[in-house]
Amino acid sequence: MTPVVELADVTVVRGGARLLDAVSWIIQPDQRWAVLGPNGAGKTTLLQVVSTQIHPTAGVAGVLGEVLGTVDVFELRPRIGWMSAAMADRIPRGERVRDVVVSAAYAVVGRWREAYDESDLDRADGLLAAVGVRALADRTFGTLSEGERKRVQLARSLMTDPELLLLDEPGAGLDLGAREDLVSTLSGLAADPFAPALVLVSHHVEEVPAGFTHVLLLREGRVVTAGPLDDALTEESLTETFGLPLALDQRDGRWTARRRDNRSSSVNV
Repeated sequence: MTPVVELADVTVVRGGARLLDAVSWIIQPDQRWAVLGPNGAGKTTLLQVVSTQIHPTAGVAGVLGEVLGTVDVFELRPRIGWMSAAMADRIPRGERVRDVVVSAAYAVVGRWREAYDESDLDRADGLLAAVGVRALADRTFGTLSEGERKRVQLARSLMTDPELLLLDEPGAGLDLGAREDLVSTLSGLAADPFAPALVLVSHHVEEVPAGFTHVLLLREGRVVTAGPLDDALTEESLTETFGLPLALDQRDGRWTARRRDNRSSSVNV
């Protein structure tokens, strides 16, 4: 089995700051990874490397069987699904939902003069149905709730039948109900044997869907631990990652974390 991602001692330096420090990581096609860490840990930078948006300063980054720096990344990018707040900000608010999804076939944001055949439109409608928002196909993106927009972005990220799907904080900005709906949808995707390799970035263990198989924990650009979820996600590793004592619980394939002690602090105002 050929890895979809293979990083060897990848380091990224920008403006004198070391954003990633000698990160090594392998993702197999059937794996579903969660990447967890505090703000500034390097999670988004890691996804930028894996999505071919940036090249490492040092080390070797292999993506979909190619080595960054030796391949035209524009040939790789259609094979990678991408869902992020940055992508959502680029979508015109007046764009029809169906067009938001189908335009991914040309790797563009905002439909212009591209021609799509009936099979493209059928696939877009099928993906909208699969994520539970088929009824919104003729609405404009700007009229949707945040939860609905996330689902439309998920459908868009799957439009090209990618080999690798990257989800950058998909639960950000969602209320509890919308988050749980999205996590349930991602659990279904994780269970699909025909789904691509998945990578989900989050700050919160509560957002890791049931069915995810592996976890990578990052702190200050370095890997704390990486491996099968049940082995690598522990109170000790989570405590080291976030820098405070954490208790970890698992139930029905989901995780929760809280501060281990019950000390309360008084605040004078």
